[in-house]
Amino acid sequence: VQLVESGGGLVQAGGSLRLSCAASGGTFSAYTMGWFRQAPGKEREFVAAAKWSDSGTYYADSVKGRFTISRDNAKNTVWLQMNNLKPEDTAVYYCAADRYGMVSRHVPEYDYWGRGTQVTVSS
Repeated sequence: VQLVESGGGLVQAGGSLRLSCAASGGTFSAYTMGWFRQAPGKEREFVAAAKWSDSGTYYADSVKGRFTISRDNAKNTVWLQMNNLKPEDTAVYYCAADRYGMVSRHVPEYDYWGRGTQVTVSS
């Protein structure tokens, strides 16, 4: 399974970005898809996840109400719409897949990872 993120960039505080993650190989529709981020000097942290059926979406408290995760199983793609961005959202954002379809906020429970895309929010 390969995951490729895109859509990162530099944006001013209050702005928006939409990240995309394209998956190839495996059974995308059965996987839970997650977004994580890692800021310099910090551990990788959970941002959002969407179960295979898209009936369940989950968010970190720090992004709830500002970020939205969505997926299209026919396109093997998951997105992260990020609104009202803050400087503390600056990080490398990673797409991840849990092949068992569980919902987890923990890095070790995800089986596949992309290489990440940089998001920088200026104040």
